[in-house]
Amino acid sequence: MSHVPHELSEEFPSQIALIGKLVSEDPEFAEMAAEYMKLNQRVHEADTYVKPMEELAEHQLKKRRAFLKDEINRRLAEA
Repeated sequence: MSHVPHELSEEFPSQIALIGKLVSEDPEFAEMAAEYMKLNQRVHEADTYVKPMEELAEHQLKKRRAFLKDEINRRLAEA
């Protein structure tokens, strides 16, 4: 598999253990993290033309991914 940028472990390298803990203990956080990873994979596939998509649709996925990243960051800061 090729390198996929924007993985949570790359975005928050110093908080990998906390991410794992929250994923296992907090269903809402786990859902956010799973959605983030799914969107991230889909954006990567579009960016690399593995599964191209219309530009506006890709932009909307990127906006949702950014929103989720901000929410994950907020939850990590609160933990």
